[in-house]
Amino acid sequence: MSAYALAHVHSVEFCADTAEYLERIDATLDAFGGRFLVHRAKFETLEGSWGESGLILIEFPDYQQAHDWYHSPAYQDILPLRTRHMVADVIIAEGVPTGYRAERRHDRR
Repeated sequence: MSAYALAHVHSVEFCADTAEYLERIDATLDAFGGRFLVHRAKFETLEGSWGESGLILIEFPDYQQAHDWYHSPAYQDILPLRTRHMVADVIIAEGVPTGYRAERRHDRR
């Protein structure tokens, strides 16, 4: 079952560190089967409040691969390049199986 690393980006300071982070992140994803699905794309806030810098969504083959990518030495090495210059909420979430129906989930959490 796919899993996703999701960042709700509140603000970004573009500088040499963020440029280096962007140059290096793709290589950290390859070993874990990660790929960008959304990266600061055009968006419209329909409810609530989102930072103007938007959303980043990365897909992985499964939860363990997403977890292992985030905690990998390669990603941890570049992480400070981002965190010093970006305010974001970041999570890893497990996807749902093919054929999932929300109506079946109403009675459990």
